Amino acid sequence: MRDIYSLTIEDLAGFMIKTGQQRYRADQVYEWLYRRLAKSFDDMTNLSKTLRGELSQQFNMIPMRRLMRETSEDGTEKYLFELTDGNLIESVLIDHLDRKTFCVSTQVGCPVKCAFCATGQSGFVRNLTAGEIVYQVVEIERCLGGLGGINVVFMGMGEPLLNIENLLKSIRILNSSQGRAIGIRRFTISTVGIPEGIRTIGEVVPGVKLSVSIHAPSDSVRDELVPLNKQYRLSTLIKALKEYVEHTGNRITFEYVLIEEVNDSPEDARDLSELVSGLPSYVNLIPLNPTDSEYRRPSSDRIRSFHKELEERGIEAFVRIEKGGDIEAACGQLRIRYLEGG
Repeated sequence: MRDIYSLTIEDLAGFMIKTGQQRYRADQVYEWLYRRLAKSFDDMTNLSKTLRGELSQQFNMIPMRRLMRETSEDGTEKYLFELTDGNLIESVLIDHLDRKTFCVSTQVGCPVKCAFCATGQSGFVRNLTAGEIVYQVVEIERCLGGLGGINVVFMGMGEPLLNIENLLKSIRILNSSQGRAIGIRRFTISTVGIPEGIRTIGEVVPGVKLSVSIHAPSDSVRDELVPLNKQYRLSTLIKALKEYVEHTGNRITFEYVLIEEVNDSPEDARDLSELVSGLPSYVNLIPLNPTDSEYRRPSSDRIRSFHKELEERGIEAFVRIEKGGDIEAACGQLRIRYLEGG
């Protein structure tokens, strides 16, 4: 059966008309799915029994089941889901004082294979459907007991721009005024940098924010940390980002994982400042969250020194406050632990 969470409001309206229903029935179903968080078609009591039966025969309402929900001392929550084909994905909820951020996955595993990433170490299986992306948001809100002010960041498992069709469709579904109606500026796409994908989102969803996992100021170091850099050199990526900024006027977030004696020297900071100086942006410094890789987290002194070097060169930068460390909130870690029986 088709996954109903993969349907845009236009898709669902087309189904209603095709089956002899009035179009407004699609709006009613969308309200049940995204505002009332219905768990079954039987919950949709303002629909006829006949229509509910037809929907249940045509569509699946449970594209995945929640296996685990872990909560950190700082309020971060991590979710492990099992898809209908048995594959596992993760999502993370980060609780801020004024908002909640949902970090959702777009792929099972990841083909990019960043050297320090737990997801990359586990390999790539397949893209998620639009409905599998959307349902992570629905299920987390269901666990929270209702709707609230949220941001959605596509930075869980996978590279979003390598699943761009389903990524864009999931944004349309969650942004729809008939459904959850999440404002377009509350979406952020996190990518290692796929130039053609960056151009596409700048044209199709210019209101969506962009976060780029840069991780190194030179091709030689980035080749080691982000193997996809061998295909898309930093000069090509920066060119695409300049075009994106010209088209959208958006500010870019650069994510930079600090790794001891790999990319954390003062010289690295100087090179990074030169690389991003022509772009409206800020740099989010992330001390490495250790996995089973060979890499290590820098000392506090080296982190402070790197941060200071950027600021002295006019680059706005922040050191991310670590959240969820006690529940291994970095994407991929919970999945690996579950598969290993931990």
